[in-house]
Amino acid sequence: MFFDISPLEMVVLVVLAVVIFGPDKLPKLVQDAMGIIRKIREFSDSAKEDIRKELGPEYQDFEFQDLNPKTFVRKQMQRHGEEFGLNEIQELKNGFTRDATEAATAVKSVRNDPLGKVAPESTPGASASASGASTAASADPAAAAAGAADERPPYDLEAT
Repeated sequence: MFFDISPLEMVVLVVLAVVIFGPDKLPKLVQDAMGIIRKIREFSDSAKEDIRKELGPEYQDFEFQDLNPKTFVRKQMQRHGEEFGLNEIQELKNGFTRDATEAATAVKSVRNDPLGKVAPESTPGASASASGASTAASADPAAAAAGAADERPPYDLEAT
């Protein structure tokens, strides 16, 4: 609602203000507070206009929010994104996300079957290593041992 104040807290603050200042002085106090806030806003707006006038016509589109480092960097990256290679970074990020999703799927399948009862073809990437091991076994026994080394050992939940 208002900053981080809940409606119940707001009601408590209003009741407390009525009790402390009294119902007679409270409207005058609120008017004075609003007048002070209005004067502070006018002062800051006039200071901003003075700064813009002093900077000259080349800075007419200058915004004071641009002085915030997050806003400045975001604006520059949007404006000059291709120069910085952001497209390649985005592609790498998507690739890492895809790899992480595949790894999470593999971990879930291993956690669901800790004794290794799932057929190797059902885990991602295992079908390629299984087919490679079968072709390697027919060609060379040493290659078959290397293919068997590529297979993952069963996952033991109690070991970790």
